[in-house]
Amino acid sequence: MNAADVAPETQARFPHELMYAAAQQYYLEDATQGDIAKRLGVSRATVSRLLTEARKQGIVEIKVHKPASLEDGPLAADVAQALNLRRVYIVPKVSGPALGPWLAPAVARALATTGLRSGDVVLVSSGTTVYECAREGLGQYPGVTIAPAVGGQEEPQPWFQTNETTRILAERVGGVPAYLYAPALPGPELFASLQHEPSVRRVMDLWAQAKAAIVGVGSAPLMRQMTPSLMPRDAESLRRAVGDVCMRVYDRDGAPVTYPGSERLVATQLEELRRIPHTIAVAVGAEKVLSIVAGARGGYFNQLVTDTPTAEGLLAAAHQI
Repeated sequence: MNAADVAPETQARFPHELMYAAAQQYYLEDATQGDIAKRLGVSRATVSRLLTEARKQGIVEIKVHKPASLEDGPLAADVAQALNLRRVYIVPKVSGPALGPWLAPAVARALATTGLRSGDVVLVSSGTTVYECAREGLGQYPGVTIAPAVGGQEEPQPWFQTNETTRILAERVGGVPAYLYAPALPGPELFASLQHEPSVRRVMDLWAQAKAAIVGVGSAPLMRQMTPSLMPRDAESLRRAVGDVCMRVYDRDGAPVTYPGSERLVATQLEELRRIPHTIAVAVGAEKVLSIVAGARGGYFNQLVTDTPTAEGLLAAAHQI
């Protein structure tokens, strides 16, 4: 048995010469781990451990250079200019079922520019994208209040429950959660009662004080696979709706669209969203291009986190619409 094949727990350290030889062949000569194992007379598992240890020891340093087309490149600047946004953050093409790991780093960078301090308020909307980003690391903001921008919905999935997104994000960033114990669309009697409920009023008052918000952008309500239960599919006005932010729907010009019952929505008003200093929209997908363009026109967010294909679609759409 070769000395290098001794289990790592019984061998304090691989010889530097062996780590260097494996790393040089793997990273500089493009040799496979199988080839290296044959040349060095060790197992493939040991080659993997040699490469890992070489990185830990500083023998190997890996740098990943961000393409110029991403975050601070021309594409981001062009989209920001076309949509009249303060800044656009672009990540590579999002793929796979989970959005959070792709988008959260850019959301964290956007959040870092807001100058949050203890006592400031950050709002979060419902939706899969915001929920998944909240589960990732977005930085540390002790003492910052995290509050829902919209009430809960009947759908059972956790991303429809903004209190859950609030709880997760507050836990991750070291903030203070402020829960909204109200449905997004209560009946007339409950809606009237909620206006005088202290715990509900407390969160509603935070909406006007918010320094930042992280919001998703919904696609056209009637084009979704699952329309939110609070929106009546037979409402004629919804035919004009191309998207929503915080359950507030709007048309292709960014103008608000009402529907039966929308006057009872327990959600941040669109005018309130316009007044928030830092509103970060997070959205990807071809089906959301028109929704994002119209939402930007309405002024409902001033920063955007998206991926490269969506950004390219936004640039094309902004010049056509």
